[in-house]
Amino acid sequence: MSEAHLLKQALRAVVSGQLRASRDPHRPAWHLAPPVGLMNDPNGFIQFNQRYVLCYQWNPLACQHGAKFWGQWSSSDLVHWQHEPLALAPSESYESHGCYSGSAVDNDGVLTLVYTGNVKFDDGSRTAWQCLATRDERGEYRKLGPVLALPEGYTGHVRDPKVWQHEGQWYMVLGAQDLMLQGKVLLLRSPDLHQWTLLGEIAGSQLNGLGDFGYMWECPDLFELDGSQVLVVCPQGLAAEQWRYRNTFQSGYFCGELDYENAHFQHGEFHELDHGFEFYAPQTCQSADGRRLLIGWMGIPDGDEFFQPTKAHGWMHIMTCPRELTVAAGRVLQHPARELQQLRQQEVRFSGSADSLPDLDIDSAELALSIDGVCHASFADTLTLDAEPQGITLRRHNLRSGEPEARYWRGEVRTLRILCDRSSIEVFINDGEAVMSSRYFPDPLPQLRFSGSAQIALRHWRLQQCVIE
Repeated sequence: MSEAHLLKQALRAVVSGQLRASRDPHRPAWHLAPPVGLMNDPNGFIQFNQRYVLCYQWNPLACQHGAKFWGQWSSSDLVHWQHEPLALAPSESYESHGCYSGSAVDNDGVLTLVYTGNVKFDDGSRTAWQCLATRDERGEYRKLGPVLALPEGYTGHVRDPKVWQHEGQWYMVLGAQDLMLQGKVLLLRSPDLHQWTLLGEIAGSQLNGLGDFGYMWECPDLFELDGSQVLVVCPQGLAAEQWRYRNTFQSGYFCGELDYENAHFQHGEFHELDHGFEFYAPQTCQSADGRRLLIGWMGIPDGDEFFQPTKAHGWMHIMTCPRELTVAAGRVLQHPARELQQLRQQEVRFSGSADSLPDLDIDSAELALSIDGVCHASFADTLTLDAEPQGITLRRHNLRSGEPEARYWRGEVRTLRILCDRSSIEVFINDGEAVMSSRYFPDPLPQLRFSGSAQIALRHWRLQQCVIE
């Protein structure tokens, strides 16, 4: 299908649908969301020429997964964003079933995308090409085509290149599935982004003492942070346990040490990045001031997503807030990006027992709490949070079945920082020790109500709206 035809269809979808989408009371006030259609993975996250660029997997034509485009936003401050020209449309034979996820690099002053071209065949098989595109002075991208075919020894599930530079060479991690249907992360090297050499498997199921650990590993991201190498990855096929791995697919990280020459990654145990109901496919970038920033998709690729009420308004899914990462005692800590404090408006403070606190507006709000004891928090009678000696439990009713469902974090609860935005909450526990991100769909003007014997000191800010320009 020609690029011109796809662009015309995308434009028609946006023009005809954006007013209906904008009137949805569940549409976020300051989180990033697509103008219409279905959005999923963040892609091409980079700070380039002092401006952040964030692309995203996007089907502008329908609220369903399909042949994905790449939409594109940019921002000077991670708070105020504007639409940029559509980055990629799946118009070529090597990407006939979607421009799948990838990353962005600064190649001698040229912003370059590295992404997966997804191709499916009539017999049910598939293949994948790793492709390049470069941005011109108008903010538009020119495709350079495939630079890496499907490596031998793997199924057609090889995708999501994350690329960086180290000691004058380009390196890439790729998510993959081997012929034994085991998930892996591949490490590759190139002098020029065009000629790639496969160095080996650095992590995966049945490697490094892991045992069986999923049939596919998606969205790998490898970076150095506070003297440690961190591998972020999304393993598919982990069995649910009592307190963890409760979502259909997981997202987490390993801390370790990468031996570039021998393609060996010595790492510790797997830790989930987020313990809530919706979080997947995170991607990081390094800011000009040296911070490691992360944005994730506040969604999960499973059937329940299509029961979200925003589908009736012609749009689906949001991104998480941008987060700053640090490492302490071998664990990754996450904090809302400091730039988000620009959104704060009037502040109100309360202290006392949970039972004595007033109801609080959480349509678009930030709360900072210290907690001593047991408390229950009801978010518009739609989502609940219980803080108890053994940890935190989030509960809601499943949109598909109506049955109650829960997510858990185990540990002592000292402080909470909660970001609320109409149909989402992000709960940062103990100054970033853990996060629980979830969508929920309350009536307009939702209220938060506390109960219990805990002593609470609370700060509450209303957050101003931030329209994407």
